[in-house]
Amino acid sequence: MRVWRVMGVLGATAGLLLSGLSGTASAAPAASADGSQCVANPATPLRQFRASWVASVVNIDWPSKTGLTPAQQQAELIGWFDDAVRQHHNAVILQVRPTADAFWPSTVEPWSQYLTGHQGGDPGYDPLAFAVAEAHKRNLELHAWFNPYRLSMGTDINALVPEHPARQHPDWVVSYGGKLYYNPGIPAARKLVEDAIMDAVSRYDIDGVHFDDYFYPYPVAGQVFDDAATFAQYGAGFSNLQDWRRNNIDLLIQELGQKIKAIKPWVKFGISPFAVWRNKATDPEGTDTTAGVQTYDDLAADTRKWVREEWIDYIVPQVYWAGGFAPADYNKIVPWWADQVRGTHVHLYIGEATYKVGTSTQSPDWADPLELSDHLAFDSAIPEVKGNIYFSAKDVRADRLGATTLLNNTWYTRPALIPAMPALDSRAPLPVHAVQATRTGSGVQVKWGRTSGDTTSYAIYRRELLGGDHCPDNDARNLIATVRSSGAEQSYLDTSATPGTKYLYSVTALDRLANQSVPIPAVSLR
Repeated sequence: MRVWRVMGVLGATAGLLLSGLSGTASAAPAASADGSQCVANPATPLRQFRASWVASVVNIDWPSKTGLTPAQQQAELIGWFDDAVRQHHNAVILQVRPTADAFWPSTVEPWSQYLTGHQGGDPGYDPLAFAVAEAHKRNLELHAWFNPYRLSMGTDINALVPEHPARQHPDWVVSYGGKLYYNPGIPAARKLVEDAIMDAVSRYDIDGVHFDDYFYPYPVAGQVFDDAATFAQYGAGFSNLQDWRRNNIDLLIQELGQKIKAIKPWVKFGISPFAVWRNKATDPEGTDTTAGVQTYDDLAADTRKWVREEWIDYIVPQVYWAGGFAPADYNKIVPWWADQVRGTHVHLYIGEATYKVGTSTQSPDWADPLELSDHLAFDSAIPEVKGNIYFSAKDVRADRLGATTLLNNTWYTRPALIPAMPALDSRAPLPVHAVQATRTGSGVQVKWGRTSGDTTSYAIYRRELLGGDHCPDNDARNLIATVRSSGAEQSYLDTSATPGTKYLYSVTALDRLANQSVPIPAVSLR
Protein backbone atom coordinates (compact mmCIF):
# COMPACT_ATOMS: atom_id res chain seq x y z
CA MET A 1 0.00 0.00 0.00
CA ARG A 2 2.80 2.40 0.84
CA VAL A 3 4.21 2.11 -2.67
CA TRP A 4 0.95 2.95 -4.36
CA ARG A 5 0.33 5.93 -2.04
CA VAL A 6 3.76 7.24 -2.91
CA MET A 7 3.14 6.84 -6.61
CA GLY A 8 -0.17 8.62 -6.30
CA VAL A 9 1.42 11.59 -4.54
CA LEU A 10 4.28 11.83 -6.99
CA GLY A 11 2.14 11.47 -10.08
CA ALA A 12 4.11 12.30 -13.20
CA THR A 13 7.50 12.13 -11.47
CA ALA A 14 7.06 8.53 -10.36
CA GLY A 15 5.56 7.66 -13.71
CA LEU A 16 8.61 9.08 -15.44
CA LEU A 17 10.85 7.01 -13.22
CA LEU A 18 8.96 3.82 -13.91
CA SER A 19 8.71 4.33 -17.65
CA GLY A 20 12.09 5.94 -18.25
CA LEU A 21 14.60 3.69 -16.51
CA SER A 22 16.32 2.22 -19.52
CA GLY A 23 19.22 0.34 -17.93
CA THR A 24 21.67 1.67 -20.52
CA ALA A 25 23.83 4.79 -20.67
CA SER A 26 22.89 5.41 -24.29
CA ALA A 27 19.13 5.81 -23.86
CA ALA A 28 17.43 8.50 -25.91
CA PRO A 29 17.13 11.78 -24.00
CA ALA A 30 13.79 12.44 -22.33
CA ALA A 31 12.29 15.78 -21.41
CA SER A 32 12.76 16.78 -17.76
CA ALA A 33 10.19 18.59 -15.64
CA ASP A 34 11.54 22.00 -16.66
CA GLY A 35 11.57 21.13 -20.35
CA SER A 36 15.34 20.63 -20.66
CA GLN A 37 16.85 17.53 -22.16
CA CYS A 38 17.95 14.69 -19.91
CA VAL A 39 21.19 13.89 -21.68
CA ALA A 40 23.25 11.02 -20.29
CA ASN A 41 26.61 12.17 -18.95
CA PRO A 42 29.46 10.10 -20.47
CA ALA A 43 31.49 10.61 -17.29
CA THR A 44 28.87 8.75 -15.23
CA PRO A 45 27.63 5.86 -17.38
CA LEU A 46 24.96 3.68 -15.84
CA ARG A 47 26.62 0.51 -17.13
CA GLN A 48 30.36 -0.01 -17.43
CA PHE A 49 32.62 -2.97 -16.70
CA ARG A 50 35.39 -1.95 -14.26
CA ALA A 51 38.00 -4.30 -12.86
CA SER A 52 41.65 -4.95 -12.11
CA TRP A 53 43.61 -8.10 -12.77
CA VAL A 54 44.81 -9.74 -9.54
CA ALA A 55 47.72 -11.91 -10.68
CA SER A 56 49.01 -14.89 -8.71
CA VAL A 57 51.81 -16.15 -10.98
CA VAL A 58 55.18 -15.53 -9.27
CA ASN A 59 53.14 -13.76 -6.56
CA ILE A 60 52.70 -10.57 -8.60
CA ASP A 61 49.66 -9.38 -6.62
CA TRP A 62 48.22 -12.13 -4.44
CA PRO A 63 49.38 -13.75 -2.29
CA SER A 64 52.16 -11.19 -2.00
CA LYS A 65 54.56 -14.00 -1.14
CA THR A 66 54.42 -17.71 -0.46
CA GLY A 67 54.00 -19.22 2.96
CA LEU A 68 51.55 -16.72 4.41
CA THR A 69 49.04 -18.14 6.88
CA PRO A 70 45.45 -18.63 5.69
CA ALA A 71 44.40 -15.58 7.71
CA GLN A 72 47.13 -13.45 6.11
CA GLN A 73 46.22 -14.60 2.60
CA GLN A 74 42.56 -13.92 3.25
CA ALA A 75 43.27 -10.46 4.65
CA GLU A 76 45.32 -9.58 1.58
CA LEU A 77 42.57 -10.72 -0.78
CA ILE A 78 39.94 -8.79 1.14
CA GLY A 79 42.21 -5.76 0.76
CA TRP A 80 42.15 -6.10 -3.03
CA PHE A 81 38.37 -6.48 -3.01
CA ASP A 82 37.97 -3.45 -0.74
CA ASP A 83 40.18 -1.49 -3.12
CA ALA A 84 37.77 -2.41 -5.90
CA VAL A 85 34.77 -1.21 -3.92
CA ARG A 86 36.42 2.11 -3.01
CA GLN A 87 37.17 2.72 -6.68
CA HIS A 88 33.62 1.90 -7.76
CA HIS A 89 34.80 -1.16 -9.65
CA ASN A 90 32.21 -3.91 -10.08
CA ALA A 91 34.36 -6.95 -10.86
CA VAL A 92 37.70 -8.60 -10.09
CA ILE A 93 39.74 -10.79 -12.45
CA LEU A 94 41.49 -13.27 -10.15
CA GLN A 95 44.16 -15.66 -11.44
CA VAL A 96 43.39 -19.14 -10.10
CA ARG A 97 45.35 -21.42 -12.50
CA PRO A 98 48.68 -19.72 -13.24
CA THR A 99 50.80 -22.77 -14.26
CA ALA A 100 48.64 -25.89 -14.71
CA ASP A 101 47.94 -25.84 -10.98
CA ALA A 102 45.05 -24.75 -8.82
CA PHE A 103 43.89 -22.25 -6.23
CA TRP A 104 41.15 -24.68 -5.24
CA PRO A 105 41.18 -28.40 -4.29
CA SER A 106 41.13 -29.48 -7.94
CA THR A 107 40.26 -33.03 -8.91
CA VAL A 108 42.58 -32.64 -11.92
CA GLU A 109 45.69 -30.70 -10.90
CA PRO A 110 47.78 -30.01 -7.78
CA TRP A 111 47.65 -27.04 -5.43
CA SER A 112 49.61 -24.07 -6.78
CA GLN A 113 53.10 -23.46 -5.46
CA TYR A 114 52.27 -19.75 -5.22
CA LEU A 115 50.16 -20.44 -2.14
CA THR A 116 52.52 -22.35 0.13
CA GLY A 117 55.86 -22.23 -1.68
CA HIS A 118 55.71 -25.82 -2.89
CA GLN A 119 53.44 -27.39 -5.43
CA GLY A 120 50.80 -29.67 -3.96
CA GLY A 121 50.89 -27.98 -0.56
CA ASP A 122 47.44 -27.59 0.98
CA PRO A 123 46.99 -23.92 2.04
CA GLY A 124 44.57 -24.89 4.80
CA TYR A 125 41.44 -23.43 3.19
CA ASP A 126 39.77 -23.14 -0.21
CA PRO A 127 41.00 -19.87 -1.78
CA LEU A 128 38.55 -19.92 -4.68
CA ALA A 129 35.54 -20.55 -2.44
CA PHE A 130 36.70 -17.75 -0.15
CA ALA A 131 37.23 -15.41 -3.10
CA VAL A 132 33.78 -16.03 -4.55
CA ALA A 133 32.08 -15.49 -1.19
CA GLU A 134 33.97 -12.30 -0.37
CA ALA A 135 33.56 -10.83 -3.86
CA HIS A 136 29.83 -11.48 -3.90
CA LYS A 137 29.46 -10.09 -0.39
CA ARG A 138 30.70 -6.81 -1.87
CA ASN A 139 28.57 -7.25 -4.99
CA LEU A 140 31.64 -7.72 -7.19
CA GLU A 141 31.65 -10.20 -10.06
CA LEU A 142 34.42 -12.78 -9.70
CA HIS A 143 35.98 -13.80 -13.01
CA ALA A 144 38.31 -16.76 -12.56
CA TRP A 145 41.45 -16.31 -14.67
CA PHE A 146 43.09 -19.43 -16.11
CA ASN A 147 46.30 -19.79 -18.11
CA PRO A 148 45.56 -22.67 -20.50
CA TYR A 149 48.88 -24.20 -21.56
CA ARG A 150 51.69 -22.88 -19.35
CA LEU A 151 53.02 -25.67 -17.14
CA SER A 152 55.96 -24.20 -15.32
CA MET A 153 58.03 -21.03 -15.14
CA GLY A 154 61.12 -23.30 -15.27
CA THR A 155 62.23 -26.20 -17.46
CA ASP A 156 62.64 -29.07 -14.97
CA ILE A 157 59.67 -31.39 -15.35
CA ASN A 158 60.85 -33.33 -12.30
CA ALA A 159 60.19 -30.23 -10.20
CA LEU A 160 56.49 -30.92 -10.68
CA VAL A 161 54.86 -33.17 -8.09
CA PRO A 162 54.92 -36.85 -9.12
CA GLU A 163 51.14 -37.02 -9.52
CA HIS A 164 51.07 -34.02 -11.87
CA PRO A 165 49.41 -34.94 -15.20
CA ALA A 166 52.48 -33.64 -17.02
CA ARG A 167 54.66 -36.13 -15.14
CA GLN A 168 52.28 -38.89 -16.14
CA HIS A 169 52.32 -37.73 -19.79
CA PRO A 170 55.74 -36.21 -20.49
CA ASP A 171 55.09 -36.64 -24.20
CA TRP A 172 52.51 -33.84 -23.90
CA VAL A 173 55.17 -31.36 -22.73
CA VAL A 174 57.26 -28.91 -24.77
CA SER A 175 60.17 -26.94 -23.32
CA TYR A 176 60.49 -23.50 -24.87
CA GLY A 177 61.93 -20.13 -23.86
CA GLY A 178 62.89 -21.29 -20.39
CA LYS A 179 59.40 -22.60 -19.55
CA LEU A 180 57.33 -25.75 -19.94
CA TYR A 181 54.06 -25.89 -21.87
CA TYR A 182 51.41 -28.41 -22.73
CA ASN A 183 51.47 -29.05 -26.47
CA PRO A 184 48.20 -27.53 -27.79
CA GLY A 185 48.29 -29.90 -30.76
CA ILE A 186 47.68 -33.01 -28.65
CA PRO A 187 43.91 -33.57 -28.27
CA ALA A 188 44.31 -35.31 -24.90
CA ALA A 189 46.27 -32.32 -23.56
CA ARG A 190 43.57 -29.95 -24.74
CA LYS A 191 40.93 -32.08 -23.02
CA LEU A 192 42.92 -32.00 -19.79
CA VAL A 193 43.03 -28.20 -19.90
CA GLU A 194 39.29 -28.06 -20.48
CA ASP A 195 38.64 -30.58 -17.69
CA ALA A 196 40.76 -28.58 -15.24
CA ILE A 197 38.82 -25.40 -15.98
CA MET A 198 35.43 -27.11 -15.97
CA ASP A 199 36.23 -28.56 -12.55
CA ALA A 200 36.17 -24.99 -11.23
CA VAL A 201 33.17 -23.93 -13.32
CA SER A 202 31.06 -26.83 -12.13
CA ARG A 203 31.90 -26.51 -8.44
CA TYR A 204 32.10 -22.76 -7.80
CA ASP A 205 29.72 -19.86 -8.28
CA ILE A 206 32.10 -17.88 -10.48
CA ASP A 207 30.73 -15.22 -12.82
CA GLY A 208 33.24 -15.63 -15.61
CA VAL A 209 36.02 -17.74 -17.11
CA HIS A 210 38.89 -15.53 -18.22
CA PHE A 211 41.97 -16.16 -20.40
CA ASP A 212 44.82 -13.73 -20.92
CA ASP A 213 47.14 -13.57 -23.96
CA TYR A 214 49.04 -16.88 -23.66
CA PHE A 215 48.18 -19.56 -26.22
CA TYR A 216 51.15 -20.76 -28.21
CA PRO A 217 54.03 -18.98 -26.47
CA TYR A 218 55.44 -15.64 -27.54
CA PRO A 219 58.32 -16.11 -30.01
CA VAL A 220 61.83 -16.42 -28.58
CA ALA A 221 64.65 -15.58 -30.99
CA GLY A 222 66.68 -18.58 -32.09
CA GLN A 223 64.30 -21.15 -30.58
CA VAL A 224 61.73 -23.44 -32.15
CA PHE A 225 58.55 -24.70 -30.48
CA ASP A 226 59.08 -28.37 -31.25
CA ASP A 227 55.75 -29.73 -32.42
CA ALA A 228 56.73 -31.03 -35.87
CA ALA A 229 56.11 -34.64 -34.85
CA THR A 230 52.73 -33.71 -33.39
CA PHE A 231 51.81 -31.96 -36.64
CA ALA A 232 52.79 -35.08 -38.55
CA GLN A 233 50.58 -37.18 -36.29
CA TYR A 234 47.51 -34.93 -36.00
CA GLY A 235 47.79 -32.46 -38.88
CA ALA A 236 45.82 -34.32 -41.52
CA GLY A 237 43.86 -31.89 -43.67
CA PHE A 238 46.18 -28.94 -43.02
CA SER A 239 48.73 -27.86 -45.59
CA ASN A 240 50.89 -25.92 -43.14
CA LEU A 241 51.87 -25.83 -39.50
CA GLN A 242 50.47 -22.37 -38.78
CA ASP A 243 46.92 -23.13 -39.95
CA TRP A 244 46.97 -26.32 -37.88
CA ARG A 245 48.16 -24.47 -34.80
CA ARG A 246 45.43 -21.85 -35.17
CA ASN A 247 42.87 -24.62 -35.48
CA ASN A 248 44.14 -26.19 -32.26
CA ILE A 249 43.50 -22.96 -30.37
CA ASP A 250 40.19 -22.44 -32.15
CA LEU A 251 39.09 -25.85 -30.90
CA LEU A 252 40.03 -24.98 -27.33
CA ILE A 253 38.01 -21.74 -27.44
CA GLN A 254 35.01 -23.25 -29.20
CA GLU A 255 34.86 -26.42 -27.10
CA LEU A 256 35.39 -24.68 -23.78
CA GLY A 257 32.73 -22.07 -24.53
CA GLN A 258 30.25 -24.82 -25.37
CA LYS A 259 31.07 -26.76 -22.20
CA ILE A 260 30.65 -23.70 -19.99
CA LYS A 261 27.27 -22.80 -21.46
CA ALA A 262 26.08 -26.42 -21.33
CA ILE A 263 26.19 -26.48 -17.53
CA LYS A 264 26.00 -22.79 -16.57
CA PRO A 265 24.66 -20.59 -19.38
CA TRP A 266 25.12 -17.46 -17.26
CA VAL A 267 28.90 -17.86 -16.80
CA LYS A 268 30.66 -15.45 -19.14
CA PHE A 269 33.68 -16.50 -21.20
CA GLY A 270 36.16 -13.71 -21.87
CA ILE A 271 39.64 -13.43 -23.36
CA SER A 272 42.26 -10.68 -23.06
CA PRO A 273 44.66 -11.04 -25.98
CA PHE A 274 47.64 -9.02 -27.11
CA ALA A 275 45.87 -6.20 -28.91
CA VAL A 276 47.31 -6.56 -32.42
CA TRP A 277 45.60 -9.25 -34.47
CA ARG A 278 47.69 -8.42 -37.56
CA ASN A 279 49.52 -5.33 -38.77
CA LYS A 280 48.08 -3.64 -41.82
CA ALA A 281 51.32 -4.31 -43.71
CA THR A 282 50.72 -8.04 -43.20
CA ASP A 283 46.98 -7.93 -43.84
CA PRO A 284 45.06 -4.88 -45.13
CA GLU A 285 42.26 -5.76 -42.68
CA GLY A 286 44.62 -5.43 -39.72
CA THR A 287 45.43 -2.45 -37.54
CA ASP A 288 47.51 0.53 -38.64
CA THR A 289 50.38 -0.65 -36.45
CA THR A 290 53.93 -1.96 -36.77
CA ALA A 291 53.83 -4.21 -33.71
CA GLY A 292 56.57 -6.79 -33.28
CA VAL A 293 54.00 -9.48 -32.41
CA GLN A 294 50.81 -10.40 -34.25
CA THR A 295 48.50 -12.83 -32.46
CA TYR A 296 47.31 -14.48 -35.67
CA ASP A 297 50.83 -15.23 -36.90
CA ASP A 298 52.93 -15.54 -33.74
CA LEU A 299 50.60 -16.94 -31.06
CA ALA A 300 48.31 -18.96 -33.39
CA ALA A 301 45.42 -16.99 -31.89
CA ASP A 302 42.87 -15.82 -34.44
CA THR A 303 41.31 -13.40 -31.99
CA ARG A 304 39.18 -11.68 -34.62
CA LYS A 305 37.63 -15.01 -35.61
CA TRP A 306 36.59 -15.73 -32.02
CA VAL A 307 34.65 -12.48 -32.01
CA ARG A 308 33.09 -13.00 -35.42
CA GLU A 309 32.05 -16.56 -34.57
CA GLU A 310 30.76 -15.34 -31.18
CA TRP A 311 32.58 -18.15 -29.35
CA ILE A 312 33.26 -15.76 -26.47
CA ASP A 313 31.16 -13.28 -24.53
CA TYR A 314 33.70 -10.50 -24.14
CA ILE A 315 37.14 -9.57 -25.42
CA VAL A 316 39.67 -7.35 -23.63
CA PRO A 317 42.48 -6.42 -26.04
CA GLN A 318 45.54 -5.41 -24.05
CA VAL A 319 45.98 -1.97 -25.57
CA TYR A 320 49.08 -1.34 -23.51
CA TRP A 321 50.30 1.69 -25.45
CA ALA A 322 49.80 5.42 -25.20
CA GLY A 323 47.66 7.49 -27.47
CA GLY A 324 49.77 8.73 -30.36
CA PHE A 325 52.48 6.07 -29.94
CA ALA A 326 53.35 5.49 -33.61
CA PRO A 327 54.10 1.72 -33.67
CA ALA A 328 50.87 0.91 -31.80
CA ASP A 329 48.57 3.87 -31.22
CA TYR A 330 45.84 3.42 -28.58
CA ASN A 331 43.67 5.81 -30.57
CA LYS A 332 43.87 3.62 -33.67
CA ILE A 333 43.68 0.17 -32.07
CA VAL A 334 40.57 0.77 -29.95
CA PRO A 335 38.41 1.86 -32.93
CA TRP A 336 39.61 -1.18 -34.88
CA TRP A 337 38.35 -3.46 -32.13
CA ALA A 338 35.09 -1.51 -31.96
CA ASP A 339 34.64 -2.31 -35.65
CA GLN A 340 35.23 -6.02 -34.96
CA VAL A 341 32.61 -6.35 -32.23
CA ARG A 342 30.01 -4.19 -33.97
CA GLY A 343 27.07 -6.34 -34.98
CA THR A 344 28.05 -9.21 -32.67
CA HIS A 345 26.96 -9.98 -29.12
CA VAL A 346 30.58 -9.85 -27.93
CA HIS A 347 31.34 -7.08 -25.44
CA LEU A 348 34.48 -4.97 -25.80
CA TYR A 349 36.42 -3.94 -22.72
CA ILE A 350 39.89 -2.40 -23.01
CA GLY A 351 42.94 -3.64 -21.09
CA GLU A 352 44.91 -0.74 -19.58
CA ALA A 353 48.66 -0.70 -18.77
CA THR A 354 48.60 0.86 -15.33
CA TYR A 355 51.98 -0.79 -14.74
CA LYS A 356 53.57 1.57 -17.28
CA VAL A 357 52.49 4.77 -15.54
CA GLY A 358 55.53 6.54 -14.12
CA THR A 359 57.83 3.62 -14.99
CA SER A 360 57.88 3.05 -18.75
CA THR A 361 60.19 4.94 -21.08
CA GLN A 362 58.46 3.51 -24.14
CA SER A 363 56.94 6.93 -24.81
CA PRO A 364 56.91 10.17 -22.82
CA ASP A 365 53.15 9.91 -22.33
CA TRP A 366 53.64 7.38 -19.52
CA ALA A 367 55.18 10.18 -17.46
CA ASP A 368 51.93 12.12 -17.79
CA PRO A 369 49.41 11.42 -14.99
CA LEU A 370 46.59 12.19 -17.45
CA GLU A 371 47.38 9.36 -19.86
CA LEU A 372 44.95 6.76 -18.46
CA SER A 373 42.24 9.38 -17.98
CA ASP A 374 42.73 10.39 -21.61
CA HIS A 375 42.14 6.77 -22.59
CA LEU A 376 38.77 6.76 -20.88
CA ALA A 377 37.86 10.08 -22.46
CA PHE A 378 38.64 8.59 -25.85
CA ASP A 379 36.70 5.41 -25.08
CA SER A 380 33.66 7.34 -23.86
CA ALA A 381 32.96 8.49 -27.42
CA ILE A 382 32.94 4.91 -28.76
CA PRO A 383 29.67 3.13 -27.89
CA GLU A 384 31.14 -0.33 -28.40
CA VAL A 385 33.64 0.16 -25.56
CA LYS A 386 31.78 -1.06 -22.49
CA GLY A 387 34.52 -0.95 -19.86
CA ASN A 388 38.17 -1.17 -18.88
CA ILE A 389 40.39 -3.57 -16.92
CA TYR A 390 43.68 -2.52 -15.31
CA PHE A 391 46.94 -4.44 -15.01
CA SER A 392 47.65 -5.07 -12.35
CA ALA A 393 46.11 -4.58 -8.91
CA LYS A 394 49.37 -3.58 -7.19
CA ASP A 395 50.00 -0.91 -9.83
CA VAL A 396 46.49 0.45 -9.46
CA ARG A 397 47.06 0.66 -5.71
CA ALA A 398 50.51 2.25 -6.15
CA ASP A 399 48.81 5.27 -7.75
CA ARG A 400 52.05 6.47 -9.31
CA LEU A 401 51.91 10.13 -10.38
CA GLY A 402 48.44 10.19 -8.81
CA ALA A 403 47.12 8.72 -12.07
CA THR A 404 44.72 6.27 -10.43
CA THR A 405 43.26 8.96 -8.20
CA LEU A 406 42.89 11.30 -11.14
CA LEU A 407 41.16 8.63 -13.20
CA ASN A 408 38.81 7.66 -10.37
CA ASN A 409 37.94 11.27 -9.57
CA THR A 410 37.19 11.96 -13.23
CA TRP A 411 35.50 8.79 -14.47
CA TYR A 412 34.53 6.63 -11.49
CA THR A 413 32.77 9.10 -9.24
CA ARG A 414 29.60 7.01 -9.24
CA PRO A 415 28.95 3.27 -9.05
CA ALA A 416 28.06 1.50 -12.29
CA LEU A 417 26.03 -1.57 -13.17
CA ILE A 418 27.65 -4.43 -15.04
CA PRO A 419 26.75 -4.26 -18.76
CA ALA A 420 23.87 -6.61 -19.52
CA MET A 421 24.34 -9.46 -22.00
CA PRO A 422 20.93 -9.96 -23.62
CA ALA A 423 22.34 -12.70 -25.86
CA LEU A 424 22.71 -14.83 -22.72
CA ASP A 425 19.51 -13.69 -21.02
CA SER A 426 17.35 -10.61 -21.38
CA ARG A 427 14.51 -11.29 -18.94
CA ALA A 428 14.54 -8.86 -16.03
CA PRO A 429 13.63 -10.00 -12.51
CA LEU A 430 10.38 -8.90 -10.93
CA PRO A 431 10.48 -5.52 -9.20
CA VAL A 432 10.94 -5.24 -5.46
CA HIS A 433 7.99 -4.50 -3.20
CA ALA A 434 7.15 -2.52 -0.07
CA VAL A 435 9.87 0.11 -0.48
CA GLN A 436 10.17 2.43 2.53
CA ALA A 437 12.53 5.32 3.24
CA THR A 438 12.75 6.46 6.85
CA ARG A 439 14.86 9.14 8.51
CA THR A 440 17.13 7.96 11.31
CA GLY A 441 19.83 9.60 13.38
CA SER A 442 22.45 8.18 11.00
CA GLY A 443 20.80 8.96 7.66
CA VAL A 444 17.95 7.50 5.63
CA GLN A 445 17.09 3.83 6.06
CA VAL A 446 15.74 2.35 2.83
CA LYS A 447 13.96 -1.00 3.17
CA TRP A 448 12.33 -3.27 0.62
CA GLY A 449 11.29 -6.84 0.00
CA ARG A 450 12.52 -9.35 -2.55
CA THR A 451 9.91 -10.52 -5.03
CA SER A 452 11.84 -12.56 -7.56
CA GLY A 453 13.91 -15.66 -6.78
CA ASP A 454 16.43 -14.83 -9.50
CA THR A 455 17.36 -11.49 -7.93
CA THR A 456 21.04 -11.35 -6.95
CA SER A 457 21.52 -7.64 -6.26
CA TYR A 458 19.82 -4.27 -6.07
CA ALA A 459 20.50 -0.74 -7.26
CA ILE A 460 19.49 2.23 -5.12
CA TYR A 461 18.85 5.61 -6.75
CA ARG A 462 18.30 8.94 -5.00
CA ARG A 463 17.21 12.37 -6.15
CA GLU A 464 15.99 15.45 -4.34
CA LEU A 465 12.21 15.49 -4.22
CA LEU A 466 11.75 19.23 -4.68
CA GLY A 467 13.60 21.11 -7.38
CA GLY A 468 15.82 18.15 -8.11
CA ASP A 469 16.58 16.04 -11.15
CA HIS A 470 13.46 14.32 -12.48
CA CYS A 471 15.12 12.73 -15.50
CA PRO A 472 15.04 8.97 -16.05
CA ASP A 473 18.10 7.16 -14.82
CA ASN A 474 19.89 6.80 -18.14
CA ASP A 475 23.19 7.43 -16.43
CA ALA A 476 24.52 6.93 -12.89
CA ARG A 477 24.24 10.49 -11.56
CA ASN A 478 21.51 9.33 -9.13
CA LEU A 479 22.88 5.84 -8.47
CA ILE A 480 24.17 5.83 -4.91
CA ALA A 481 24.83 2.13 -4.32
CA THR A 482 24.48 -1.44 -5.46
CA VAL A 483 24.11 -4.16 -2.84
CA ARG A 484 24.04 -7.95 -2.87
CA SER A 485 20.77 -9.69 -2.15
CA SER A 486 20.99 -11.27 1.29
CA GLY A 487 17.47 -12.43 2.07
CA ALA A 488 13.76 -11.82 1.65
CA GLU A 489 13.96 -8.46 3.42
CA GLN A 490 16.70 -5.99 2.52
CA SER A 491 17.85 -2.61 3.75
CA TYR A 492 20.41 0.07 2.95
CA LEU A 493 21.45 3.00 5.14
CA ASP A 494 22.16 6.15 3.16
CA THR A 495 24.62 7.97 5.40
CA SER A 496 25.30 10.65 2.79
CA ALA A 497 21.75 12.05 2.90
CA THR A 498 21.63 15.71 3.92
CA PRO A 499 19.51 16.29 7.04
CA GLY A 500 16.31 18.17 6.25
CA THR A 501 16.38 17.40 2.53
CA LYS A 502 13.46 15.39 1.17
CA TYR A 503 14.51 12.66 -1.24
CA LEU A 504 12.88 10.35 -3.71
CA TYR A 505 14.52 6.93 -3.52
CA SER A 506 13.94 4.13 -5.98
CA VAL A 507 15.13 0.55 -5.87
CA THR A 508 15.57 -1.89 -8.74
CA ALA A 509 16.25 -5.61 -8.70
CA LEU A 510 19.00 -7.14 -10.85
CA ASP A 511 19.70 -10.76 -11.74
CA ARG A 512 23.12 -12.35 -12.12
CA LEU A 513 23.42 -11.08 -15.71
CA ALA A 514 22.53 -7.53 -14.59
CA ASN A 515 19.09 -7.43 -16.17
CA GLN A 516 17.27 -4.71 -14.27
CA SER A 517 13.66 -4.50 -13.12
CA VAL A 518 11.53 -1.39 -13.23
CA PRO A 519 12.20 0.88 -10.23
CA ILE A 520 9.89 1.10 -7.26
CA PRO A 521 10.02 4.49 -5.50
CA ALA A 522 9.57 5.72 -1.96
CA VAL A 523 9.86 9.19 -0.45
CA SER A 524 11.80 10.19 2.65
CA LEU A 525 9.33 12.56 4.29
CA ARG A 526 10.40 12.35 7.92
